[in-house]
Amino acid sequence: MREVTVDTHISAPREEIFDFVTDLAARPAYADHFLDDYRLARANPVGLGAAARFKLKAPMAKQYAELRIAKVDRPRQIVEELRVGRRGRNRSVAVYDFTQESPGLTRVQLTTYSEPATLVDRFREIGAAGWMKRRTKKALERLRAIFEEPQEQPLKRATIAGYEAAKAPRFGSHTGSDPARAPRQGS
Repeated sequence: MREVTVDTHISAPREEIFDFVTDLAARPAYADHFLDDYRLARANPVGLGAAARFKLKAPMAKQYAELRIAKVDRPRQIVEELRVGRRGRNRSVAVYDFTQESPGLTRVQLTTYSEPATLVDRFREIGAAGWMKRRTKKALERLRAIFEEPQEQPLKRATIAGYEAAKAPRFGSHTGSDPARAPRQGS
């Protein structure tokens, strides 16, 4: 089993940071540099049982993964279970620990554990620990920037299976109750 640990300090209350990290729809705002095709797997993206699917942008092997929040201890810890690779046979765990260092200062520590299922998967993971450490460290730095630096644009958010609000039916036209589209009587 490979273990990678990174941490950062964020000038914000830990409850706010915890709530933001627990919302999987907000994950692309700080982790889209190594997650591609990120989409929610369940209607409720927050808290215990929330899930998402994505593709890891690894240098040698692009692999699909599914993430599920397995344990929530507000505001101290989040445990996420991941299934990575072909048929989800490789298991990983990501543990977020939130420690309040002082009022308004929170230490966020992310530890990832991975266990390849086969010899081929073990061979593929050579060097993966360094890649994962660099990517997760950058994700935590981007998370810090979200809380400490003012945002000019709204943050990226994921939707359920590619739902696009701009293309959704509006004003009742999908139900036939739109008077402009109703057939004329007596014609």
